[in-house]
Amino acid sequence: MGYGLISIRNGKTRLLEMGVLQLSKYKNHPERLSLIFKKIESLIRTHKPCAVAIEAPFFGKNVQSMLKLGRAQGVAIAAAMMHELEAVEYAPRKIKQSITGKGAASKEQVWGMLQRILDFEERPEFMDATDALAVALCHHFQMKSPVEKNKPAALKKSTVKKQDWASFLQQNKDRIKVK
Repeated sequence: MGYGLISIRNGKTRLLEMGVLQLSKYKNHPERLSLIFKKIESLIRTHKPCAVAIEAPFFGKNVQSMLKLGRAQGVAIAAAMMHELEAVEYAPRKIKQSITGKGAASKEQVWGMLQRILDFEERPEFMDATDALAVALCHHFQMKSPVEKNKPAALKKSTVKKQDWASFLQQNKDRIKVK
């Protein structure tokens, strides 16, 4: 299981931490789930993130693998929820599209783009770490909401205090039709 954390300060995005939780040495699935939960909890306590994003499950042919992956994702979501953080899911294709501009990009292309965007040199031992980092950056890009930024001023959410109905009627007498 890979994990990646980013920080956004004064418009600058930087890498905080990334890594891989090695689970293959544990044969007992409940023990693996416990380790995932503890790691997510530890990362949340240490870094105090404002958001958690995970890669949505992809469809595979091995049903047992899919079930185990679903349980692992459920444990990660539960750890986030315990800290009152919503866990947002992104499809693998959406993540790659967000980072490289191509939904079918290779892991190496994603890694290369992450290095450029976040300005880091190290090459992780396992690509699961950069996959997780890509999910974090994808979430950041989605939260910037370019749709809201590009709306005409008249359509943006108003900061003016809403008035009550009686005030509206008083100010718009010419618009009232009496039958």
